[in-house]
Amino acid sequence: MEIILNPWPWYISGPLIAFVMAILLYFGKTFGMSSSLKTMCSALGADKFSDFFKFNWKEQKWNLTVVFGAIIGGFITTQYLSNDVATDLNKTTITELQEMGFANPGGTLVPNEMFSLDSLISIKAILLLVIGGLLVGFGTRYASGCTSGHAITGLSSLQKQSLIAVIGFFVGGLAMTNFILPLIF
Repeated sequence: MEIILNPWPWYISGPLIAFVMAILLYFGKTFGMSSSLKTMCSALGADKFSDFFKFNWKEQKWNLTVVFGAIIGGFITTQYLSNDVATDLNKTTITELQEMGFANPGGTLVPNEMFSLDSLISIKAILLLVIGGLLVGFGTRYASGCTSGHAITGLSSLQKQSLIAVIGFFVGGLAMTNFILPLIF
């Protein structure tokens, strides 16, 4: 159980991801959450409102298992396969997060200051969720895929557009972490 409860090192998780990708590529499938969302929206009738969702979603229904697997896997992991060990963060990171108002950096799976019910019903949180959701949705459509699709499927199949998108994801993440997030908190 100790092996399952602790984070897996890159030399275990990396080859497992590569193995799954090899299987998907062999069967001509791609991996990505945004394509799963498109399939789910089409299956639920979004094709009646937008031509973007007009396609034969039944040919893509296999990727809905990715969504359900992520939901079920996340639930099982947080409820049954998590330990109470704090995440090992750099001391400088801990200090910076505490200066931003985070009481226990690394002590919980997600920071309570951002994800508790009290914080989620504030005006600031609602604005962040709405604006962030719109930006992520727009970026996903504009980049023709999400971070998991480009970083895992696109890079493993040597697509130039995926390399450009992944570089953009990292630059955006660094800008958010170092410049925007400190202004918000």
